[in-house]
Amino acid sequence: MLIPELPAYLSNMGGAEYKGLIIALFTLTAGISRPFSGKLTDTIGRVPVMAVGSLVCFVCGFLYPLLTTVAGFLFLRLIHGFSTGFKPTATAAYVADIVPVNRWGEAMGVHGVCFSTGLAIGPAIGSTITDHYSINILFYCSSLFALLSIVILANMKETLPDKEKFKFVHLKISRKDIVEWRVIPSVIIIFLSYVSYGAILTVISDWSKHLGTSNKGLFFMVFTLTSLLIRFVAGKASDRYGRPVILKISLTLLAIALFWIAVSDSSVMLMSASALYGVATGMLSPTATAWTVDLSNPLHRGKAMATMYIALEAGIGLGALLAGWLFIDDLAMIPVTFYYCTGITLMALVYLQFIYKPKPLIPETIS
Repeated sequence: MLIPELPAYLSNMGGAEYKGLIIALFTLTAGISRPFSGKLTDTIGRVPVMAVGSLVCFVCGFLYPLLTTVAGFLFLRLIHGFSTGFKPTATAAYVADIVPVNRWGEAMGVHGVCFSTGLAIGPAIGSTITDHYSINILFYCSSLFALLSIVILANMKETLPDKEKFKFVHLKISRKDIVEWRVIPSVIIIFLSYVSYGAILTVISDWSKHLGTSNKGLFFMVFTLTSLLIRFVAGKASDRYGRPVILKISLTLLAIALFWIAVSDSSVMLMSASALYGVATGMLSPTATAWTVDLSNPLHRGKAMATMYIALEAGIGLGALLAGWLFIDDLAMIPVTFYYCTGITLMALVYLQFIYKPKPLIPETIS
């Protein structure tokens, strides 16, 4: 809901040169909190960790209207990042717990559909609320949705066996708690492929407006709708044909879509590129997530999900910084930004095709 409106909001405060930090600061704290959320997910349970993420969103929605300076806004983006640091980690582990192994790809597709539905509806709703009311009303509405999430979580059954009561010692993180090394192959793909998303979040609103699209959320709506349509099929296909095969196809389509965005000279061309981007990410996201689950130790599933999301947020953060550094309100640099993103995506394809070597895994189960 918030993302399409925040760049203009920050510019109105006098912070146009800091647009790249809107996403970068958010993903920084999200990444920092991942080792903590991963460890807590594997100790105190999935549901409490999800609740923490929703609670942070609830509180931040009320704070945005109060912090009306550039420094205050950027500080709040740091705090808000903790919501993403906690919620998706525990949610992905929860889904993996309740679904049979041979249907993980399909399950992650359904999980992604729910995520993408919110991503599709949110920006459009956010832009509509801001246009008809004000951005402060938008912030309050975001808190309302977070509250609804908390209400739903209160009625969910915990899936972690032998969960522990929270103790402050659980917040003590050692090096072994930070990364699940078994999932590094999927992590590399996720990191490289999500750089482009950070760039999109940072500059696509300006590019859409330049090409004649008045609704800043339309690009997000188009690509998430096409993503929704492909996720069910992609998840099942990865269960049947294997994760690497589907990932190679999706990375190829992603590179084409990013190049298409770069050369777009009309709103129609941009929206068609958005549709292809949605197909690519709709194939890539559930497949990469399921591959992470495949590679992980079930005893450390929370840590594996945290590792995956650290890579995802690092990629988004890098993309946001790259876009902010190149753009600086110069529209001529937006195509250059997406040429860079195309090249980075092709690096992921090269890794998967020529460098990655499958290794047999020793299966382990939760007892």
